[in-house]
Amino acid sequence: MPAAPSRRAVTALVTATALALATAACGSGSTLSSAEGSVITSFYPLQFATQQITGGALPVTVLTKPGAEPHDLELAPQDIAGMTRAKLVVYADGFQPAVDDAMAEVQPASVLDVADAAQLTLTAAEEEGHADESTAEHEAHDHGSADPHFWLDPQRYAAVAKVIGARLAADDPAHAAAYEKNTAAFVARLTTLDGELRTGLASCRSKVLVTSHAAFGYLAQRYGLEQHGITGISPDAEPSAAGLQQISDLVRKEGITTIFQETLVEPHLAETVAGSTGATVATLDPVEGITSASAGTDYFEVMRSNLSALQKGLGCS
Repeated sequence: MPAAPSRRAVTALVTATALALATAACGSGSTLSSAEGSVITSFYPLQFATQQITGGALPVTVLTKPGAEPHDLELAPQDIAGMTRAKLVVYADGFQPAVDDAMAEVQPASVLDVADAAQLTLTAAEEEGHADESTAEHEAHDHGSADPHFWLDPQRYAAVAKVIGARLAADDPAHAAAYEKNTAAFVARLTTLDGELRTGLASCRSKVLVTSHAAFGYLAQRYGLEQHGITGISPDAEPSAAGLQQISDLVRKEGITTIFQETLVEPHLAETVAGSTGATVATLDPVEGITSASAGTDYFEVMRSNLSALQKGLGCS
């Protein structure tokens, strides 16, 4: 039996195919050629921030389609071809392994990694909640050690927006004044949201936040909450029976009345804990993508819906 191809060989094949498709697209007038001069973003929060800053001056697209789980994104050869032709590719290293791998094919001068600006100070080990230890180790290996969900903290999101705005202004001086103005307006909206969250979560019966997966660590840290994820950073992880028992015991001990599930993952784990403890299930959206199931049409609307859900679930006054 012939040996299985190495990962390097597979990557080379995918890249070659992608570049061939890109070349064909130039001659055929395919939509792939429209990637040239555009800004490609890796997932919704980066797309939304970039769109607010460009104000339509540049086309902005996203690799993760609405309704898809961004952690599990797989890129087609056409996606990689588009990335090699884009004016700028904006991503956060360590969040989406497929995007991280594809960056080897993109010219460094056309890449903006916002991970440093996001100040990813929470680690997988700190945010793994009650997932199995082997799950936490797996996540740390595959997704990096840092929690990537920075946009759920408006202050971190604002820091990322400033970096995107500065890069766009540097790359496109003709529109620099507009980018700077749009960045300031977007940051001001995030500052307003930050104030609403701070005020709305200042006085709550419970500060313990139980979520289906540990996506809300930065939000919890910013506003004085204590997050416990049923699983770790990856929503696909499965906790052990002992882990489920541990989180259920916590719910009973703390008198927690609400378990928060998400829009893009199956609710069975949240429902299991709620069913065994008498708690109810409510939705808390990690805002990784906007779909018809989202409680709003953009980041700000969904975050304000999250605030309402938290106030109700945690008994805030």
